[in-house]
Amino acid sequence: MSLHESGEMYLETIYVLSKKSNTVRSLDVAEEMNFSKPSVSRAIKILKDGGFVTVDENGYLSLTESGSAVARKIYERHKVLTQFLISIGVSEETAAEDACRVEHYISDETFDALKNYSHISTDV
Repeated sequence: MSLHESGEMYLETIYVLSKKSNTVRSLDVAEEMNFSKPSVSRAIKILKDGGFVTVDENGYLSLTESGSAVARKIYERHKVLTQFLISIGVSEETAAEDACRVEHYISDETFDALKNYSHISTDV
């Protein structure tokens, strides 16, 4: 199953929330993304069916190995792109917003070249 931008955003959000807390629920994702609970429930079902997320009997979300790989990749892109844009004079807010858009479309080749050129590293 290939993911669209929205699926990647959900996975990244679950990943970031799981770094802050041991437990992540759909409600946490809805609040973080400012989306309705029904919208998040539909998205989580799609991600679950695609093998990217598991949901336990208490409703807690966990990323599968493939879900975690996608989430870490998108999160790394977000962090590196944000830092690169800030380093060339873009405001922090604009850099984060633009990185959020670009992170889903930039090729691996271009991202790797930009990361190597800028010598920006992140702990993801």
